[in-house]
Amino acid sequence: MVEQKTEGARRRVTREDVARLAQVSVPVVSYVLNDGPKNVSPATRDRVLDAVDRLGYKPNAAARALRRGRSDLLGFIVPSIANPLFASFALEVERAAAARKATVITVSARAGQVGVALERLASHQVDAVLVATGLHSADVAAVERSGLKAVLLNQPSSVPGMPTFSIDLYGGVRAAVTHLIDRGHARIAYLGPADGDPRRYSGWADAMTSRDLTLGPHIPADFSRTSGREAIDQLLELPERPTAIFASSDQIAIGALLGLHRAGIHVPNEIAVASFDDSPDAQFTWPPLTAVHQPLREMAEDALELIVSGTGPTERMYDAQLVVRESTIGAPGV
Repeated sequence: MVEQKTEGARRRVTREDVARLAQVSVPVVSYVLNDGPKNVSPATRDRVLDAVDRLGYKPNAAARALRRGRSDLLGFIVPSIANPLFASFALEVERAAAARKATVITVSARAGQVGVALERLASHQVDAVLVATGLHSADVAAVERSGLKAVLLNQPSSVPGMPTFSIDLYGGVRAAVTHLIDRGHARIAYLGPADGDPRRYSGWADAMTSRDLTLGPHIPADFSRTSGREAIDQLLELPERPTAIFASSDQIAIGALLGLHRAGIHVPNEIAVASFDDSPDAQFTWPPLTAVHQPLREMAEDALELIVSGTGPTERMYDAQLVVRESTIGAPGV
């Protein structure tokens, strides 16, 4: 059944209503709401904004975009919004955008699928795009063809002409593995993709060889909990078990913890576990995960400042910080 509007239904507030209440012309209302092109006295501006608040006026975003030549809409491409790390990243990007009166559309696309995601975002008339998904050469070409202003986040390497903000993945992994070595571990397994970001693998390998320790084992695992749990099945079949694990993401580590618990192996007394990301889940696992922290808020702030205001650096490498928790040092009193 279709509900009919009653005679007393409230009509939509218009810019003319705001002008009438503020006792100004309609163009003056536009100057205030669009912050130009003509200047308006502070007293008049206050009257207009007061009228906007009292009437609950909401400007039409699409019409405003046509007039201004920009939409204040931004795209954010992540590998998977189901991953808690990227869900947190999306929230930080949205928060930073809202502070600058911009809106974000987040889409999921794995490497090789960025072109399709860009087409979806272009249909919404976005002004710029942030890309946190690893890029294949075809993806880079798709970004260039789109003509959109693009900022890359946490990419293995920079792309000429595209601002890039990344964490020191190599340094972060090396710090985590060095922490395990300093705790007395000499056999430290690496759980991560066989063809993933080389900076993580190199950080593990260089930390080991710099202390004259033998590499291995490297057990392939993609960035998922299931893969982490399955990697433990392989690890437990080894003739000589490692005494510590470095997992290249929190999701792998969480799955690994489940596999170790099911096998009756105490963490960290029998096998210690460290990981990379420090996603929201890391402090709520058992035991809580020692993890390399990704400065998502700072990265989002810098990227949005560059996109919206055009100020700040166009490239930055953030220092990695190791957050030590019970998965490598044990709980107090245990």
